[in-house]
Amino acid sequence: MLRHNIKNTTVAVAVSGGADSLALVLMADEQYAVDGVKIVALTVDHRLRSTSAQEAEYVANLMKAHGIEHHILVWEGDKPQTGIEETAREARYELMREWCLRHDIHYLMVAHHLFDQAETFLMRLQRGSGLKGLCCMREVVSWRGLNILRPLLHTKPQVMKDYLTKRHILWVEDESNHDETFLRNKLRRYLPEFSRQTGIDVEKIDNAVQCLQSAESYIAEQVETLVNKYIQTERGGVCSFKHSDYLQWHHEMKFRIIAELCKRDYIPRSDRVLSVIDKLNHLPFSGQTLGDREIFIAYGRVWVVPQLLAKHKSTRTEWKEFILQNPEYKNRKIPHKARLAILQSKGK
Repeated sequence: MLRHNIKNTTVAVAVSGGADSLALVLMADEQYAVDGVKIVALTVDHRLRSTSAQEAEYVANLMKAHGIEHHILVWEGDKPQTGIEETAREARYELMREWCLRHDIHYLMVAHHLFDQAETFLMRLQRGSGLKGLCCMREVVSWRGLNILRPLLHTKPQVMKDYLTKRHILWVEDESNHDETFLRNKLRRYLPEFSRQTGIDVEKIDNAVQCLQSAESYIAEQVETLVNKYIQTERGGVCSFKHSDYLQWHHEMKFRIIAELCKRDYIPRSDRVLSVIDKLNHLPFSGQTLGDREIFIAYGRVWVVPQLLAKHKSTRTEWKEFILQNPEYKNRKIPHKARLAILQSKGK
């Protein structure tokens, strides 16, 4: 909290009833309440197990006994038959995000710990993730108007259990943590043996992740500098840059910028980004779509334009009227598709 200059505010804490999150909320209340930080506990009743409501009530009673404000958020509606772990995680975060922003709270603490980080690294390694993916979780990250805080990210989970045991507080054991159909659970069980056999323990994995995060942060800064210098943005989500400038960029910069300009909720698949880069490297380039963007070359510039899902037409008269209201566009060479996107943005 001090390192990231977070003070005199309200912080929500995600509390499931497990040892990690229970220890986190009690530690937070114990350590930060005296510094003007108000702690609010949030529990999501996911309705995936018959005991979920009972577990949520247990947390509610425990929070009441310790004088901590607490709210239960219920995941209503039908539940998916496949991909339940990922869907439940997304639903849980979205419920808490909506509640926090509705109550003008911009910080949410979660209890990810050292073993979670090591498991995440190995899972992403197994998927073949690149640098960004292997950076795993960070202590603080902004997400859709909310700041996610992970103060226990470099702490072993036994520390939390010892803390609760010392305070004579029971926690809930989630039986799904023993279901080895989930890769994370397999890795959790395998990690101690992996460490014994190889000498690669969770601390070494965490150190490697922090080194990767440092490298990633530096690259991100360089990308931002390059974007500010070379990328020209227009109305309607239109962007462009000189093809001659693009050819001088490092491959990693090309990848980052193309991916960033074409991302929606998520960055496009790396193989598709690489395909665009390869084609832009060798003219002629006939154009390609990526995400919901169309990429093409006109007037010596690479244009990234929102893909028009319906056919729209514009007349020269419309463009002349637009220029009269926006004289900065006069005498500029802008291709037809970019003009359409710009004109569609009028009044928005």
